[in-house]
Amino acid sequence: MPEAPLPTRHVAEAVAAPAASRASPWRRPLLLLALAGLFALVGPWIAPQDPLWQDLAARNLPPQPGAWLGTDNLGRDVLSRLLAGARITVLVAGGATALALAVGAGLGLAALAAGALPAALVFGLIDMIRALPSVLLGLALMVALGTGVGPVTIAIGLSFAPTFAVVARQAWLRERQAAYVEAAVASGTHPAVILRRHIAPNVAGALITQAAIILPRAVTTESVLSFLGLGVSPETPTWGRMIAAGLPFVERAPHAVLAPVVALSLLTLVLAVAGDHIRAAADPLRRGTG
Repeated sequence: MPEAPLPTRHVAEAVAAPAASRASPWRRPLLLLALAGLFALVGPWIAPQDPLWQDLAARNLPPQPGAWLGTDNLGRDVLSRLLAGARITVLVAGGATALALAVGAGLGLAALAAGALPAALVFGLIDMIRALPSVLLGLALMVALGTGVGPVTIAIGLSFAPTFAVVARQAWLRERQAAYVEAAVASGTHPAVILRRHIAPNVAGALITQAAIILPRAVTTESVLSFLGLGVSPETPTWGRMIAAGLPFVERAPHAVLAPVVALSLLTLVLAVAGDHIRAAADPLRRGTG
């Protein structure tokens, strides 16, 4: 006995399901990143007080109405400083990741396209730089560049750039063996044209995946540099500087340390979850098994 046909509504849903599954992998990471960016953007505007205002008569107050996260050792509102510091953390981390992607991937792909000798020289230098921890390299660059949002962004970006160069090299070697690239080489196409038309579009997924991994690490690096007093200028509120300033008074005002620690942990967690979704969306094998 022949089976009854599916209702029209079920057929439409079955046809629409593949299209929805193709679009859905990017919704969660983009939403998470948008929320983090929105929080950093509007944070200083919704701060209840001036984050630099000091009230020495209200030092180390516990959380209470009017000071919902308490005050620090100089009587500054912890919530206002936390919201103001969010913009610096997200701005520096995002800018550093973009700079690392542009410099590392651009330099690596350009060296590979230029030939064997330039590639050997560039990646020999990159391998030596990668032997240093990123935080230590960032410290060295901060000493040379000075303090401020711009210098710390450049320092963190350059410290992570070698990682993108290595990822670009691995993707280049994989794509270089593809049949369409070999055909372009055999036809005499210039290496720069092959790089622009064939290699670069196909290594973008690997670079985006690496950027998703680096972004939360850049947040942590910025906080470490600020904690050590080598980030932005001393008068600028940052989460790392809040932690460093509150540690001597942690027994009297634990909230002044706990608030930036929790905020830093939550932001790193959100970026890590978004990065995991981005890696799944950019990797067809993971997307197919998810």
